[in-house]
Amino acid sequence: MATVNNNTVSNPYSIDQLPTVNVSDATQMENNFISLMVAQIQNQDPTKPIDSTEFLNQFSAMSQVKSMENMTSLSKSNLVLMDNLQTLTAAGLVGQEVKVAVDSLDVGSDSIKGQLNLAHAAGAVEVKLTDVNGVSKTLKLGSQAPGLVPVEINPAALGLSPGKYKVEISSDSGEYPTLEVNGLVNNVRVSADGPVLDVAGAGAVPFYKITEFGQAPLAGLL
Repeated sequence: MATVNNNTVSNPYSIDQLPTVNVSDATQMENNFISLMVAQIQNQDPTKPIDSTEFLNQFSAMSQVKSMENMTSLSKSNLVLMDNLQTLTAAGLVGQEVKVAVDSLDVGSDSIKGQLNLAHAAGAVEVKLTDVNGVSKTLKLGSQAPGLVPVEINPAALGLSPGKYKVEISSDSGEYPTLEVNGLVNNVRVSADGPVLDVAGAGAVPFYKITEFGQAPLAGLL
């Protein structure tokens, strides 16, 4: 298992291991077809010669099989390349702040900031946090208009002990939006399912759960 730290990455995939397509396969297939056709002509019944369309059908079938093999090889190559590009992109996020969709939080002493997106206005919105023992605390956000709603979870104010908490959001409009948390990427771990980011406040998060990332603006610049 490889780990990305300080913008470095050890990738388990090597470009040398990618399956390749041999451009001489078509020539080899034609040679095989000609050899097969000659053998069939030499051994055919003179009173019942083989229809020429049979040769064309055989050649077409061989071409389709070879094309499918080449497409499979190319698809495997593309998947490996996409995985490598995704890993490199994730490695570049180390030390940057991202926004990720979560259903659980790693709560410490610091406040966790994020947002949720409401499609409809709601008279009451609540964020329910449940620890591993089943004890729940509720953060009431009150009435909210449609759109992005900022959320700040203050462990001290809610009486949350450090640990992992399950997150559930509900509103009286019947919506169950997802919490998106802002957090700093500490490191990236390469797994069989793709890059996994260690995000402050969110814990281990798969790369595909990133909802927003970008270069932070420099102080003093517009």
